[in-house]
Amino acid sequence: MRAASLNYRDLMIARGSYPGSREEPVIPLSDGAGEVDAVGEGVQRFEPGDRVVNTFSQVPPDGPPSAGRKALGSPLDGTLAEQAVFHESGLIHTPDGLSREEAATLLCAGQTAWHALFGAGAPLQPGQTLLTLGTGGVSSFALLFGAAAGAHVIVTSSSDDKFNRARSLGADETINYERTPDWHEAVLGLTNGVGADCVVEVGGVGTPERSFQAVAPEGKIGLIGVLSDGENPNPHLLMQHSGHLHGIYVGTINQPLDSFQAMNAAIDVNALQPVVDRTFSLDEVSEAYRALEEAEHFGKIVVTI
Repeated sequence: MRAASLNYRDLMIARGSYPGSREEPVIPLSDGAGEVDAVGEGVQRFEPGDRVVNTFSQVPPDGPPSAGRKALGSPLDGTLAEQAVFHESGLIHTPDGLSREEAATLLCAGQTAWHALFGAGAPLQPGQTLLTLGTGGVSSFALLFGAAAGAHVIVTSSSDDKFNRARSLGADETINYERTPDWHEAVLGLTNGVGADCVVEVGGVGTPERSFQAVAPEGKIGLIGVLSDGENPNPHLLMQHSGHLHGIYVGTINQPLDSFQAMNAAIDVNALQPVVDRTFSLDEVSEAYRALEEAEHFGKIVVTI
């Protein structure tokens, strides 16, 4: 293992608040990148020296290849390790041109954004409007993918400094949700009253109802993350727009490698660079977790191993 990136899921696991978290100690993190050191008998897809990233769900290391897959970081031991063992079906080659830190961000954030835009429901089309909430890992990937696909991208944030960076990555419009609490109205204003064809909804406090009002007729919302306790969005607002709501859990469930390979091909052909906000060394992991908790980052936080 050469690098591993953090997701909000990892913070919840550390707090003991993630559904299904195991109580006994577990090696954390699910997203990693590295090089193949050795292969077992019969392995055909890889050879020593190959640069690889892992998939989210893996065959348990003590089980047969036909065993049911489980998630890394909980319940399976994760990627924050110097060495790890994977079945060959749980690895994929790293796209050319990416550093090990950039490659380590692809799994959860990249795959989640890719699936929200192109896998769930009608794929985002050139000329359509994409709305991304915030500038974290999933949202920064959605911005990159949407801009590369020729979409009109609107980004929300509370930081004007982050807007400058978002525009440099391809954002067309920005909305400060602190100065504009009813940001859904601003979205409608920027789209001549139509709304966004695709909304990347990361589950913030009070945001789903506004997303329901900001989506275009027959548009879609990718619901990502865990909604705050006590929130009860009104589905009638979505019904009034004939909108489509999709629950997004990393990539496609039935063909995860196909989705991963399609995303990596898009990254390759468009020379996209995943956004890494900060990197930490292996002995600075606690600081990395604190940086994630403070939520001031743009893009991803990565640990170099």
